[in-house]
Amino acid sequence: MFLFDSSRIKRLSLVLAVILTAYIGSRASVDVSNDLWYTSLDKSDLNPPGYVFGIVWPILYILMMISAFLSYEKIYIVFNIQLVLNAAWSWLFFKFQMPLVSLLDIYLLIALNIFILMLMFKESKLAFLLFIPYVVWISFASYLNLFIVINN
Repeated sequence: MFLFDSSRIKRLSLVLAVILTAYIGSRASVDVSNDLWYTSLDKSDLNPPGYVFGIVWPILYILMMISAFLSYEKIYIVFNIQLVLNAAWSWLFFKFQMPLVSLLDIYLLIALNIFILMLMFKESKLAFLLFIPYVVWISFASYLNLFIVINN
């Protein structure tokens, strides 16, 4: 018989929260290639082509999900907070066209995720290692966001 204890519920809820975050965040940027505001922005030469985001983000969400599953006891609350900031960034940037506010959001997101990395390091080295690409990617995204804020 499959029993649901609190640890299983927490782990399952983190997995579902990552999936929900991926869905909610993607809704804000689903048609970026046809968005006149976004296409008219002066972007960094390092800005990847649009299709790269469609490849990278699913991989990062899977890695985040595994990391959260492995270290749920230490990160449960702060991980859920960072998921809210993660989804909010897409809406702030793409839908509400607020690059400066989204930049502040992503800086807070980076800080929270560095804290999560420290917690993961103590709990699970594998979770820590699997979470690093996400923190690196959002750090790179913050550069792209900052470039847009400065140059537009």
